[in-house]
Amino acid sequence: MKLTGSYEFNATPEKVWRALTDPTSLSACIPGCEKMESLGNDEYAATVTIAIGPIRSKFDAKVKMVEMKPYESYGLIIEGNGPSGFVRGESRVELTENDGKTTVDVDSDSSSGGLLARVGQRMMESFSKNMMNRFFTCLQESVN
Repeated sequence: MKLTGSYEFNATPEKVWRALTDPTSLSACIPGCEKMESLGNDEYAATVTIAIGPIRSKFDAKVKMVEMKPYESYGLIIEGNGPSGFVRGESRVELTENDGKTTVDVDSDSSSGGLLARVGQRMMESFSKNMMNRFFTCLQESVN
């Protein structure tokens, strides 16, 4: 499943980058995130509870930041497993400065399996887009 988004921040790329790479900021804005801890080497472990339609499940996830170019871009590799299935994904995050503001563009590709995959592509797309929008709205409010 492909997912893209573009989000405007009233802050410099440096300030936005700090929020996007800080586990405390991230865990506060990831919907359903119960904990997030650093494993070192730009890798994190997280526990997230999600609800998609009738399915409610807790996932243990690993998130790795790769190809980091401070204040410009990075990649994310995400793997999550839970009783209702698994989620795997890769994202590219790019920051662009424009007159003291920063635009964050996200391009993601993910797959899921198990009960989650049976929910249906349309419901998963809608859920994923909603999660991404909620995350970035929270981050915008914390940075601006």
